[in-house]
Amino acid sequence: MFRVDGAGDGGLSVLLVSSKKEPGHWIFPKGHVERGETAAEAAVRETEEEAGVEGDLLGPVGALEFDWGGKRYRVEYFLIRATAETARTDGRRKVWLPYDDALDRLSYDDTRRLLRDAHSRMVDGA
Repeated sequence: MFRVDGAGDGGLSVLLVSSKKEPGHWIFPKGHVERGETAAEAAVRETEEEAGVEGDLLGPVGALEFDWGGKRYRVEYFLIRATAETARTDGRRKVWLPYDDALDRLSYDDTRRLLRDAHSRMVDGA
């Protein structure tokens, strides 16, 4: 999720949310795909539920796999351009950061890689 607002890197800001399971960690919104929903639709819905931000889906960014609590998870990430925002969240903290600051704040190397990979598309999609 990104927006254009005049702050740093050509005005790009990136949305990060705090992890519910690890509150000191900063991540991208993500969640479970519900029955009858595509992964892309889930990404848009989860971003609104977790961060109160609506947006236009621009396409896939990539997928990551990780182990948590003895289970293997696969998460697909999508590039979304913000169009509207409310203060509502699902209890997470949220922050909009300039691109370089978002790279520094993200808690995991693999999500930093996804953000780097998406950078040119964010500039083009702005």
